[in-house]
Amino acid sequence: MNKFAIALMAATLFTSCSVSAENSAADHEAMSGTLLVGNKGEDTLSFIDLASGQDISRGDTGKNPHEVAISPDGQLAAVVSYGAEHIDIFEVAAQRKIETIALTPGKSPHGIVWLDDGRIVASTEGSDSITIVSPPSGESQTREVTQISTGQKGSHMLVVTPDKSRAFVSNMQSGTVSVLDLVEGSKIKDLPAGTEPEGIAITPDGKTVWVADRRGDLMRVFDADSLDEITTIKTGNFPIRVAISPDGKIAVTSNLGDGALGLFDVDTRLPKGTIKLGGSRESAQVTILFSPDGKRLYVAETGLNRIAEVDMIEGKLIRHFTVGKNGDGLGIVQTVEADQTE
Repeated sequence: MNKFAIALMAATLFTSCSVSAENSAADHEAMSGTLLVGNKGEDTLSFIDLASGQDISRGDTGKNPHEVAISPDGQLAAVVSYGAEHIDIFEVAAQRKIETIALTPGKSPHGIVWLDDGRIVASTEGSDSITIVSPPSGESQTREVTQISTGQKGSHMLVVTPDKSRAFVSNMQSGTVSVLDLVEGSKIKDLPAGTEPEGIAITPDGKTVWVADRRGDLMRVFDADSLDEITTIKTGNFPIRVAISPDGKIAVTSNLGDGALGLFDVDTRLPKGTIKLGGSRESAQVTILFSPDGKRLYVAETGLNRIAEVDMIEGKLIRHFTVGKNGDGLGIVQTVEADQTE
């Protein structure tokens, strides 16, 4: 049976779960690799060893690091500095900063995607735009930096279609999602998306875009081609992020107001249960990230300076990682498959 199908069945059998906050997974098969966490309260990037659960190193970033993107080859990490105007590039294995990319005139970068053609795309909220950074080229390894205007306020998070033709950007203050043509470098349309849309995800097949209206406690699903709104889905309290499993079967909301995760079947768009984590707004639960194999989900409990690791096969919390102050943005490099018995 498909493992996500097992997870979905398991999710219907529970409404909450809890475990101790030990950095140990003795009863579970540990991941192997590195989890990167942007600590926005102390301007650092944590490197977490997934096997041991230890924060083994921290590198200095620009002011207020938020989202993290991993290069297609898994060797580099890009970290936005929301309180500045640049992106820092880190070498994951060496755990060191090797480059800083100025985004001027782009300001307040937040959401970030590293495309498989080497381009880095970031929302630049302070300039109502997205910024596109080319791969380094030539003898001097220079990068070209260009912008596409959203013309909307609060351009906070973004996703890109698998064919790299379009970007979808959530605009929190304008209550819209901007659809941008990455080929022509222009805006196609603004889609009404509720009171305060923030979290956004796209299915791996590129067919649907899922947008969480955090003030409305709703998730909207759009057809990525026609741009029609397909449906709205009731969520938990204050859904601040959305993530979709690598196999495209499960959508997960990070419900900051509940300190919990909401699970939804992508095909039927029906709720499939919840996973309780911190259980309250005080944990300031924000960013969520699937491991590349989809077996784990990592959740930033920003107010508690820790990351929760959730087993998505069994549908329960395994352990916590202690990170820096207000750890939020997440990136992962999974070096070894956790299960080789299939």
